Amino acid sequence: MRTRDPLAGLAALSGAVAVAAGAFGAHAAHGLPGELLKTGAQYQIVHAIAALVVLAHPSGRAAGWCFVAGGALFAGSLYALALGAPGLVGIVTPFGGLALIVGWVMLAVGALR
Repeated sequence: MRTRDPLAGLAALSGAVAVAAGAFGAHAAHGLPGELLKTGAQYQIVHAIAALVVLAHPSGRAAGWCFVAGGALFAGSLYALALGAPGLVGIVTPFGGLALIVGWVMLAVGALR
C-alpha cells in the first residue's frame, strides 16, 4: 500500500464507522430499528475490508472506490433511516447497492483479463 493513499484512508475510516454503527446498534440504539444498523454495519465493514484488499490488485483501485462509495451510500442511508430520517432517504440505498455490485463486477473483469 502506498503512503497517503486516499482510498486506503477512506476504506479504513469506513471500517471504523461500520464498527461504531454496529456497536451503537447493539448497545445504545434502544427503540431504534437495530436491524437497519446491523445490516448497514455488515455491508460497510465487508466492503471496507474489500477496498483495502483490492489495493494489492492492479485493476482493483476503481473497484475499491466503488466499494467505499457504495458502502457510504448503502450503509449511510440505512443508518439515517434507523436514526429517524424520512423514508425518502431510502431512495439512496439501491444506488449504494448498485455501486457495490459494480465494484465486484469490475474486480471480476479485471481479474479475468
